[in-house]
Amino acid sequence: MAFQVKVTQTARTEIDTAYSWLNERNPDYADKWFRGLMNTIASLQEKPRRCALAPENDALASEIRQLQNGKSRNKYRILFTIREDTVFVLHVRHSSQAPLTSEEVLEEDDFL
Repeated sequence: MAFQVKVTQTARTEIDTAYSWLNERNPDYADKWFRGLMNTIASLQEKPRRCALAPENDALASEIRQLQNGKSRNKYRILFTIREDTVFVLHVRHSSQAPLTSEEVLEEDDFL
């Protein structure tokens, strides 16, 4: 079963912010990073439940899973939830950022 993948506005903003930061330091790497991230997000169309539950999952009402992109110090967590046949990418956060709080997780109405 192929899932539809939707990226929330919050996640888009986080991706844009990360890209801008990387682009100021190394434009070639920023472009490579962005392409890799988009390919990783697109991979959620197939078997998104293969991804582990995020560390934040136990503290939140909705099931939150994560897929990691990148290596070593440039690792980002793609945080998402699954509703029926749609994957909603909620956040894209650098691995050094603190775990999500319940206030940072979008309400269901915001992404359905």
